[in-house]
Amino acid sequence: GAIIPPMAKKRILAVDDDASICDFYSQSLKLLGYDVETAANARKAKEALTRQKPDLILMDIMMPDQDGISLTRELRADPKTSDVPIIVVSGLADAGTLNDALLFGAVDYVVKPVDVDALQAKMERTFAALEKRKKPS
Repeated sequence: GAIIPPMAKKRILAVDDDASICDFYSQSLKLLGYDVETAANARKAKEALTRQKPDLILMDIMMPDQDGISLTRELRADPKTSDVPIIVVSGLADAGTLNDALLFGAVDYVVKPVDVDALQAKMERTFAALEKRKKPS
């Protein structure tokens, strides 16, 4: 029988200024079979995006150089990155912040401390929705 090639690994760019959270993403998401690149701030995230486009971005909201919401808005406005789904990650389950994030184009949000199962479910739901959108109806 024909050998079905495995799905290409999904590339995740995880943006967080907390090194321990970046480590957590690297380890837990790699175990789940994703390719992970981490960025400690908005500037590094942008550098990573110019090198290679990820399939999904995990975006911390509170960062020293530029907050995740304005970065989300910026990436949405740029044709090169406008179609990359962004899940925002916030230490505050603050309705206003999360509303802003969704308003500026995030597809979903996760509240810290991040639960890996919940995160994976949201990521997979996002990928499934994208697949549907790609297929001609």
